[in-house]
Amino acid sequence: MDEDAVLDLLRSVEDPELGDDIVSLGLVNDLTVEGDEVDVDLALGAPYSPTESDIAAEVREVLLEEGLDPDLSASIADRDEGSDEEAVLPGVKNVIAVASGKGGVGKSTVAVNLAAGLSQLGARVGLFDADVYGPNVPRMVDADEPPMATEEETLVPPEKYGVKLMSMAFLTGEDDPVIWRGPMVHKVITQLTEDVEWGNLDYLVVDLPPGTGDTQLTMLQTMPVTGAVIVTTPQDVALDDARKGLEMFAKHDTVVLGIAENMSTFACPDCGSEHDIFDSGGGEEFADTHEMPFLGSIPLDPAVREGGDGGEPTVLESDGDDGSEAGDAFRTITENVANNVGIVHRRNVSRASGGEPTAPDR
Repeated sequence: MDEDAVLDLLRSVEDPELGDDIVSLGLVNDLTVEGDEVDVDLALGAPYSPTESDIAAEVREVLLEEGLDPDLSASIADRDEGSDEEAVLPGVKNVIAVASGKGGVGKSTVAVNLAAGLSQLGARVGLFDADVYGPNVPRMVDADEPPMATEEETLVPPEKYGVKLMSMAFLTGEDDPVIWRGPMVHKVITQLTEDVEWGNLDYLVVDLPPGTGDTQLTMLQTMPVTGAVIVTTPQDVALDDARKGLEMFAKHDTVVLGIAENMSTFACPDCGSEHDIFDSGGGEEFADTHEMPFLGSIPLDPAVREGGDGGEPTVLESDGDDGSEAGDAFRTITENVANNVGIVHRRNVSRASGGEPTAPDR
């Protein structure tokens, strides 16, 4: 069987989100056939995302059914024009910014659970606590081991739950306030981006401070951001500020991977009834209005607070009857974020190769 015949086989594999087969979309980077051995390199850029895992599994199944021995790999063209030495975060495949228009909506909680959830899927993950004025990530994962310095004056980040960690909390006193002007924030964010040995990561989750200030601008100007997650609560006051965050990312041509609604319905453990303390459905309606993906709702659940205070991310709870509704919600959001990262890459590859995704942009 020659390469053309193998490509014909692969035309039966559909991308469920872009609405066409992987060959027509230009998602087959390279193909080599030697006897029964077939090497296929696919344009898949979101490791361990459910959708891309399913695509790869279907490719493998189609080839095996024809008696072929498939060897699959995945790659996306370099995001930078320069060499790896010139690139920022050269070993990091995807940078995901987690943002909110205002404080108090649970942004850091979402960032921590997203990072831990991606690691649980099997990905190599880093978590950068860029909330320089209120760094809470170390407490939320019960990490007290500081980064190690090397002879080259770089920092080796500690790990917890399989996630590499970096936070301003490691570099300042526990009760010391951070009182810095914009230029100092810019310098520190740049140093913590370039001088930390993140190594090879599938995802680097960045927990931004709330609002649209110096830290956010520095990160968008410094890092190759794949996409952003905007966290909000359902009520109008929070949604007004989420809209400002959406505009900030639009001005910097940053893809928004979706909207996550936190603190939605509260299920009373005593009476069993549900209460919309902060209203309900506002995040989903906001996403629909702005034609953004809705990632999911996280209930107002004491388990989330307990997990944050105790340093045990709720997403790591076991599935099924023993797990909380909040744990299931975080797992859903994690999978949706990973899937949407994949859409961003596959759509870009398809357009660059002359393919035409039929699914609408979100």
